[in-house]
Amino acid sequence: MTTRPAAVPSHRASRLMHLGGLAVGLAGGMFAEGARRMAQGQLPPVRELLLTPDNAARLADKLSRLRGAAMKVGQLLSMEAGELLPPEFTAALARLREDAHFMPLGQLADVLEANWGSDWERRFQRFGFTPLAAASIGQVHEAVLKDGRRLAVKVQYPGVRRSIDSDVDNVAALLRVLPLLPGEARLDELLAEAKRQLHEEADYLREAEHIRLFNRLLANEPHLMLPEVVDELTTSDVLAMSFVPGVPVESLAGAEQALRDGVAARLVELLLRELLEFGVVQTDPNFANFRYDPDTRRIGLLDFGATRVYPPQRLYQVRALMQAACAGDARGVERAALHAGYLDETDPLPRRRAVAELFLLVAEPARHTGAYDFGRSDLTLRLRDSSYALGFDRGHWRPPPADLIFLHRKLAGCFLLCARLEARVDVAGLMARQLDGWPA
Repeated sequence: MTTRPAAVPSHRASRLMHLGGLAVGLAGGMFAEGARRMAQGQLPPVRELLLTPDNAARLADKLSRLRGAAMKVGQLLSMEAGELLPPEFTAALARLREDAHFMPLGQLADVLEANWGSDWERRFQRFGFTPLAAASIGQVHEAVLKDGRRLAVKVQYPGVRRSIDSDVDNVAALLRVLPLLPGEARLDELLAEAKRQLHEEADYLREAEHIRLFNRLLANEPHLMLPEVVDELTTSDVLAMSFVPGVPVESLAGAEQALRDGVAARLVELLLRELLEFGVVQTDPNFANFRYDPDTRRIGLLDFGATRVYPPQRLYQVRALMQAACAGDARGVERAALHAGYLDETDPLPRRRAVAELFLLVAEPARHTGAYDFGRSDLTLRLRDSSYALGFDRGHWRPPPADLIFLHRKLAGCFLLCARLEARVDVAGLMARQLDGWPA
């Protein structure tokens, strides 16, 4: 999928037409594959004909063009339904977490004029019209104000907010009709949560409040830097912030071991504090949300649209689950998973044990004595090949509790970033400090 300018369909009818065209394209790909296979004397099931590499590319490209909720559902499926889709589909959807087409100049100018007025350019020395980044909800531009302040300006795609509910419903219908997922897959809770989260992410005034909140929570952390909101230029559709300098954290993969270890440890510690101390978690796992400034040796934190605030009771349940998993207490994990909603009273014993084993595996870095070597770990492969298949096979698969879905994404993203850096981190020590004082 190549990133290039593409107008965002901003009206419900045009977005529905794009999804209809996608359905036709996927069906056409299915029939073409069927004809090819029949000519070879084969008669595979319909679902196998549908889930081809060409159709995976069609799906990813169309969702990228639509942006907004349609693209976000694809991102969620790449994380939460990877076991249900062929590797080609999972890989194609995973690219949606990294790239999106961006708005052409005329459409961008219309959004800026609607939010800042027709003479908006007089406020700037320079405004970079080519975006630094493009994602599902909006794109980011660099700019310099007349007074010399360097900014990052996030501009929301037109029509995204009002299309959220219909986009999610239409993509869900597409998944069910074609079918792209097994018929027994229970997605209603996942899709309802996607709608709620997207409505929050599409409110840039809300994101601005979260930036201010994290600035307060991390005010005494000299190794971290966050953007400051520029209030006079921020609206529900445009978020103006001070520019956070640095290079992408993942670019440190070739740096000296001590630097990689230190950066990874800071990020793991931050995640644990967000979850176990603050109750406020920035849940977007995108590596691009973390920068490293070699001049100041500080880590920059970006993008607070997917911030999640957890109520105290929910935090208590998550802490209890993490504590049991870190202690290697399988029965305790079972009880905590039941209270947290990963299990219910009707679940058979094999599923209960499979869920407990899964959480024990996830907590492996926190049970390891000393520095855990993420670069040498095969944990992700063992998770895939373990009793996970028994508890979450196609006959029993269901999404995790809806309010924890985005937390899963963040935990997975943190692990993958540590692995990308080939970092060694004393996760057990960091976890012990966060859990200190909690009853056993």
